[in-house]
Amino acid sequence: MKMLVYLILGYMALFASPSHASLQVGFFKAGQYQMIMGEPHKNGYLFSKNPSKEQLHLVTLDWPPYIGDQLCNKGWVFQFTVSLLVNQGYPVYIEFLPWARAVKAAESGKADLLFPEYFIEDASPSDNFGGKTRRELLALSNAFPGGEIGFLKRRGEADKFEGNLNDLKGTTIGVVRGYQNTPEFDAMMDNGEFIIVEAVDDLQLVKLLVGKRVDLIIGDPKVLRFTVSYSELSKSEKVTLLRGLEDVKPALRYNNLFFALSKKKPKWRAVLNDINKGLYLFNNSGETERIIEIGSTECY
Repeated sequence: MKMLVYLILGYMALFASPSHASLQVGFFKAGQYQMIMGEPHKNGYLFSKNPSKEQLHLVTLDWPPYIGDQLCNKGWVFQFTVSLLVNQGYPVYIEFLPWARAVKAAESGKADLLFPEYFIEDASPSDNFGGKTRRELLALSNAFPGGEIGFLKRRGEADKFEGNLNDLKGTTIGVVRGYQNTPEFDAMMDNGEFIIVEAVDDLQLVKLLVGKRVDLIIGDPKVLRFTVSYSELSKSEKVTLLRGLEDVKPALRYNNLFFALSKKKPKWRAVLNDINKGLYLFNNSGETERIIEIGSTECY
C-alpha cells in the first residue's frame, strides 16, 4: 500500500504545475501521510502544521538540483528540511538569498538556521566577523546525504590535478564566495597557496572557467551543470558553457550536508537537539531516502 502511495506522489510531483507544487510538502508520520501547504510570507515561504514551538527563520540559496526557488518542488533538500522541522513542531519560514548574504544572516543571528552547509572546520575563519571562526558563530547538526565535490576544467585541456593538491600550488582557481569545499583545499586556500578568483554564484563560476579567467573551478559537478541548464541564458549560451566543461578525476571527496544553527539565538541548543532527533527518525524509518527519491523528480 505504501509503495502505491509513493507512486501516486511521484506522479503528482511530475505533472503538477510549478506554482502549485512548489508550496506542497509531504511526509509520513506514524504511517500516515502528512501534507503541508506553504504560503508566500515576507520574502519567502511559510509552512506550519499544528505548531507547538516558536517559528524558525531559515536562509538558503539557489543550488539546484538539491534546492532552488525556481525548481517546481523547490528541490529535495527544501522538502526534506520543511518536513523534518514541521514534524518536530516548528513553523518554518524559508528565505532564498545569495549564499554570502545567507551566511551573514546566520552568523549575525538575523536568521536561526542556514542550510544546506558543508562541514565547517574548527579553524575556518568567518568572512563577516574578524577574529572569529565560523564554528564560534554556528553549530552544525548531524549529517544528511550530499554529493561529490571536485574540480572542473575546460574540455580537452590537460589535467592539472591527479589527486595531490600540492600539485596545484600557484594555480588560478575559481570558487564561490563563502562556500566551504573540503578541509584540505580550504586550508590551503586560506594560506594563500592558490590564486583565488571569487564568483558570486555557481553560474558565474562556470563562466569564469569557460571564459578562461581561471584554470580550474571547484564545486559539485552536478550542481554546476544543473545551474547552467536551468538558468535564464539563451539555448546557445547554455550549450557553449556545458560543452566547455569537463570533470577532473578523481573527485576530491563526497561531502555530506548539514544544518548550521546561529549560536546568537538563545534556544539554538534545543533546536539542534530537535533537528538531530528528526534526522535520526527520518533516516531510521526510510523517510530520508523516500524524500530524496520523490523530491528529486523533475516537474514538467
